[in-house]
Amino acid sequence: MFYSQVNKGKMMSLLNVFKDILNNKELNSEERHDLERAVNILQDTHVNILITGATGCGKSSTINALFSIDQATGKSDGAVKEVAKVGVGVDPETMDIAKYELENMTIWDSPGLGDGEKADQKHRRNIINKLLEKDSNGNAVIDLVLVLLDGGSRDLGTSYELINNVIINTLKKSGEGRTDRLLVAINQCDMAMKGRNWDAEAGRPNAALENFLEEKVCSTRKRIQEATGVTVNPIYFSAGFKSEDEEQRPYNITRLLRYIITAMSSEKRVIVAEKINVEEIERDTSRRKQEERQEIDSSIGSALEKILGAAGGVVKDVVSTIASSVGTLIGGAAKAIGETIGRGISTIASWFGW
Repeated sequence: MFYSQVNKGKMMSLLNVFKDILNNKELNSEERHDLERAVNILQDTHVNILITGATGCGKSSTINALFSIDQATGKSDGAVKEVAKVGVGVDPETMDIAKYELENMTIWDSPGLGDGEKADQKHRRNIINKLLEKDSNGNAVIDLVLVLLDGGSRDLGTSYELINNVIINTLKKSGEGRTDRLLVAINQCDMAMKGRNWDAEAGRPNAALENFLEEKVCSTRKRIQEATGVTVNPIYFSAGFKSEDEEQRPYNITRLLRYIITAMSSEKRVIVAEKINVEEIERDTSRRKQEERQEIDSSIGSALEKILGAAGGVVKDVVSTIASSVGTLIGGAAKAIGETIGRGISTIASWFGW
C-alpha cells in the first residue's frame, strides 16, 4: 500500500497517514480502535506557545528557525516560508501580541518589557491575561511560555523583572500553579563577550566563549531561583539571521527544539514535531546536534507509541513502505516535491527509531 497523499503531491502528515490506514480493511478491531483514537487525539489537540523577551532578543528569528509554514500547511514547493516577520530598524516591530497560526499549533509573539513605562504596562497586562486564559475545559490555553534573553546584553534586569515579577508570579497564581510551563533560553550567544571568541567559519563558540556561556546559564538559574524559589534550566543558542549578502547558520537550535518538545505532553509533542523547520535543524552547527536530534526522535517515538497503542506496528509498516518506495515513485520532474516529501518521510521514520 502506498500513501495516497504522496501521489497528490502533498506534504506527508501523520494525521493523513493515520486516516489513510483506516481505509485498510485488514485492520483488526483493536488496531482500528486505537488508530481511530489516535486520529481523534491529533484532530482535537491544539498547542499554544507564548514567546516573549525584551526588544531585540530575536523572537522572530527564533520562531522562523524552529518552525516552518512549509511543513505546517503541506505546501510542497520545496521552499521554507518565514513564519514571523523579522523587525528591521529602530522601532519595535511588534507592539501587541502577534498570533501565528500553523494549523493546530499557535505561536503567540509578545513584546517584553523595555519599550517605556506606558508600553511596558500594556505588555505586562497582555502577558498576564494570556497566561491566565482558559479553554472551554478550564485548562490553561498557553502550554509553554518561552522567554528569550539577549546573550549580547550585560543588562538583563528588565528581562528578570519580566520573568520573576510578571511570568512566574502569574503562573503561581493561576489555577494549576504550574511554573514548569516556563522555559528560558539565551539567544544570540554569538554576540556574548562582544562577539569575541565566536568562530565565524565553524559557526560555533570557542572554549573561552563556551565557558562564559555556561557561567551565564548558571548565573541566570541562580538569580531566578533566589528571587522566586523556582528552578529553571536555561540553555543558550543562536537563531541565526539572514540578510541580502549574508546568512548565519543557527547554533544549538536543535537543543532548543528538544527543550520545547520534551516539556510537552505526548500528544502535543507530535503536534509540535510536525512543524519542525527541518532545513534550519540541519544547518545547526552545534557539536551535539546529532545527539540532541536522537533525543528528539526518541521522545516523539515514545509519544507515538503511547498514542497509537495496538496500531503502532501497522503504522510503522506503512511508513516503512513509503520510505522505501518514494525514491522510485517520484521522478525528477517533481524534484522539489520529492525532496519535501522525502524530508518528511525521513523525519517521521526517525521517530519510529529507524
